[in-house]
Amino acid sequence: MAAEYHDVSLSEEKRKQLELQITKVYFVRHAQPVHIWEDDRTRPLTAEGRKDAQIVTDFLKDKGIDVFYSSPYKRSYDTIAAAAAFYGKEIITDERLRERKKGVNGNQYGMFEKRWEDHDYCEEGGESIHMVQRRNMEALREILEKNKGKRIVAATHGTALSTILNFYHSEFGVKDFLRIIDWMPYIIELDFDGDRLISEKEHCYIEKEFQGDKRADKK
Repeated sequence: MAAEYHDVSLSEEKRKQLELQITKVYFVRHAQPVHIWEDDRTRPLTAEGRKDAQIVTDFLKDKGIDVFYSSPYKRSYDTIAAAAAFYGKEIITDERLRERKKGVNGNQYGMFEKRWEDHDYCEEGGESIHMVQRRNMEALREILEKNKGKRIVAATHGTALSTILNFYHSEFGVKDFLRIIDWMPYIIELDFDGDRLISEKEHCYIEKEFQGDKRADKK
């Protein structure tokens, strides 16, 4: 009986084509900020946070990053600044990637639960989960459309990132948000075929001790 040979070149070619189509987004939640700093937009990293940002750079050095995006907030931008410099890339800021706008008593105990139970709820002067999700997803879709098949870094925030994860996983809620609330920095990779999420992986994080006057998620 003659030996049977199977041509696997086509399937291998398809596999390579699929790999070329995959767009990787490394979401980087910022390192530890100065919690008592009043202005959210200009809040800097602590000395410890600046040191921890080196972990982000070390992780990204061999990932072949093509483009860097960031929230316009200083703590996010500064967390990826050294990594962008390593690649000789500019950081593109997008106002839609900013953190949730906090209103009156917006981060007091119980408010996290209220917002995640009702995504349209917000305190006076603040944003709801849906409001944050809408603008972050709008930005992400444009980023994916402009950078098909590329490797992307997006510097972000805890709530902003959580709304993106909730978009793809409707069961993502307050417990999941609180799981990562002290992870600074935190890196999670989301892989896309077009705008369809096909896989995700948590890579690294540092759990920090809260440095503010009072934790918002506990009495």
